[in-house]
Amino acid sequence: MSKEAVMDEKVVDRPLPADADEKLREQAVEELRKRRDLAGHVLAYLMVNTFLVVIWYLTGAGFFWPAFPLFGWGIGLVFHAWDVFWPQPSDTAVRSAMDRIQRRR
Repeated sequence: MSKEAVMDEKVVDRPLPADADEKLREQAVEELRKRRDLAGHVLAYLMVNTFLVVIWYLTGAGFFWPAFPLFGWGIGLVFHAWDVFWPQPSDTAVRSAMDRIQRRR
């Protein structure tokens, strides 16, 4: 590939090819789906654990046993949020990993 062709690829005003546009759309839809699923997970966590705290309070407010599901489920919620908000590896990082694996064969 010539240097001129590489410079052409960096032109911002040029529209994306149809397949690249479709790939970008699929990625955007996937990210939006993940965020929606995380919002549902947070809502369920808040509603269920609020209900457990209310039960704890109404039954005498002794030992705070709702801490166990709050903590355990909270760990899962943190990992879910990590999956949604942690950036995906770049194409360069993926290519580098592929090259490293290829050299080991």
